[in-house]
Amino acid sequence: MFNPMQGPEDLPFVEKCRIPLRFLRIKDDGLTALSITRMPDPNVPFDLDQLAQYVLIFGRPGMENTWQGIAVDFAYRMHWQTLFGFALCRALCANSAGKSTLVWWIALVMAHPGLYCEAIDAFNKVYAELFAAQYGPQLTIYQVHIPDNKVRNFSDDDMIHVLLYNHIPVEWVNHAYTYGVVYLEQQFHQPTMSLDIFCDIDDERLERLKLYGTPAAILHWDGWREISKEDHYCLMFKRAEEGVAGLFPEACGSALEKNTGAWYNAFH
Repeated sequence: MFNPMQGPEDLPFVEKCRIPLRFLRIKDDGLTALSITRMPDPNVPFDLDQLAQYVLIFGRPGMENTWQGIAVDFAYRMHWQTLFGFALCRALCANSAGKSTLVWWIALVMAHPGLYCEAIDAFNKVYAELFAAQYGPQLTIYQVHIPDNKVRNFSDDDMIHVLLYNHIPVEWVNHAYTYGVVYLEQQFHQPTMSLDIFCDIDDERLERLKLYGTPAAILHWDGWREISKEDHYCLMFKRAEEGVAGLFPEACGSALEKNTGAWYNAFH
């Protein structure tokens, strides 16, 4: 059986697919293996390239652990606005039992044009010190954590307070509009989603679109992220590893060589 992830078969696989040595590392047992991408650093939340590569390897469409809200097409291109929205949620929401509730409410705020801007206007009318957004390069972000017994009481108003407290710019929330729409649309297909609730949310979104128009995107974070050569090599090795593990039985043996060739030809 052809096994590209163990033993001396590694190097022939590398040579056959012309994988540059800079994408390889030496395993503890002295054998060659692909240097699989690291988990995105939570202290660098907007490293979108690193996030995209990690999602491609570990959460791409067709896997059980897909990442909600990120738009991915059949060529594994990812929409920059949805990557940014996901990164913003990840920066603001602490890992806890209530994280899914937090993400739901922040996605709802993102998907409703003008809602956050209205909240800032209301804030400026009440407080003497006007709202001041932080843009970086150094950011101070306080993650929110909901105790289990408080999850049901959380609302979009609470999430807006989180955004205000962290001085998140209006432009960032506007830019994440597509993430909010994609996330809510994906949630609609979950068995726990009520059709009536979804229709109410979407009706309000459409009314706000008439009033405010489509939120403006940040130009250099807009459009689709094309798959890179490094992404391609990581993906080939990951699929081979999954085939060896039995996750994709059709990828074992000679079929793996055939599939690998198809993947290589598709990107060259």
